[in-house]
Amino acid sequence: MGERWADGGQAAVAARVPGAAALGLVAPPVGTVVPGPVLADPGWTAERVAELGRRYRSADRRVLAIVWWYSLSAVLVTPPLAGLATGVPLSARLADLSVTVLAGGTPVAAVSGAPWGDVAGELRESLAAVVAAVALAGDVRPAPLWAIATDSIANRLLALGRALGDVGAVTALAAPVAAAIGPPLPAPRYVDVGPRAVRFTRRASCCQLYRLPGEGLCTSCPRRPPAERQVLLHDTAERIP
Repeated sequence: MGERWADGGQAAVAARVPGAAALGLVAPPVGTVVPGPVLADPGWTAERVAELGRRYRSADRRVLAIVWWYSLSAVLVTPPLAGLATGVPLSARLADLSVTVLAGGTPVAAVSGAPWGDVAGELRESLAAVVAAVALAGDVRPAPLWAIATDSIANRLLALGRALGDVGAVTALAAPVAAAIGPPLPAPRYVDVGPRAVRFTRRASCCQLYRLPGEGLCTSCPRRPPAERQVLLHDTAERIP
């Protein structure tokens, strides 16, 4: 494990993953680099929620906090999950992570600066700390935030599997990782759609984006009628190479 880390850590992972920058594994040259522990600060999180409110012209603190967490959680879990997918250990501890946030308030990349010790334990600790801050900043119950974390884990592993050309093997990591993290994280789920069995995340959460001005339901939103969601996913599957 130490030898692999000495070979380059996250840079080694990024080199193995096609489209690593788009997946948030390479910090862009713009934006603000935020140390991981700051993400668990309720005051700092409240400022991000207010910033999103100005961007979307909304005063709904609860919805804005959920939208913030939906974006942040996807970025936050990427380094350790990419490490699992490629066999290079990347820490999930907030103390070892930094996140780049663009001027508009969107988290776009996370970088881990150390190898993991216990990846599931580190994920549990980091997710719990940031969920607590988001729940306080947005006056949101923790349960829906943990459901969003599940979908972020499932989505990131799916994206990594597509990038690495082995969706089945990489998404197979989702269930054991979630089980090792443990409650209150729900079990991640997938659904295979169409004659080519294109895999999508069967979401446990709603990002609430549709409640903001000018936004609509996501294609895979669990709030859609099942038949409508299936048709939309089938159409999406047909466009995936």
